[in-house]
Amino acid sequence: MADEGKSSVMLKLLSAENDVFEVEQDVATMSQLVKNMVEDSGTAEDIPLPNVKAQVLSKVIEYCRYHKANPPAEIEKPLKSANLREVVSTWDADFVEVEQELLFELILAANYLDIKPLLDLTCAKVASMIKGKTPEEIRRTFNIVNDFTPEEEAQVREENKWCEES
Repeated sequence: MADEGKSSVMLKLLSAENDVFEVEQDVATMSQLVKNMVEDSGTAEDIPLPNVKAQVLSKVIEYCRYHKANPPAEIEKPLKSANLREVVSTWDADFVEVEQELLFELILAANYLDIKPLLDLTCAKVASMIKGKTPEEIRRTFNIVNDFTPEEEAQVREENKWCEES
């Protein structure tokens, strides 16, 4: 088979800080971006990932290594519960139990690296943080300043009354 022996090939991924991460090719190519770069340039050269910090790349690699052996289930949309543990595996729920800043960096990295299951998981975590909350609670959760005047806010609520009616 063409894929046999692929896992013994190691790729060198370079973080934004130029830290080198040696990763199995079959794990690294869960990223469509890395897969395309390998197809274009081969495996001999380091693969620069200037948009991904070392701490974030380390978490991404952890996710890919786990899910190479344990393919993730599709996440049902819309989320049926604000409790992420009712929607995804325990491992995935624990994986995204991180500081908000790291969570948002993981979203950006998953998008940049084109790892759809990781993007879905991290976005589902944010969705679970929003589900069932009022606009004021969401602002507090994400430290968002309300820059609407009372009149503007009343107008927006009136225009979007239909989405709060269910």
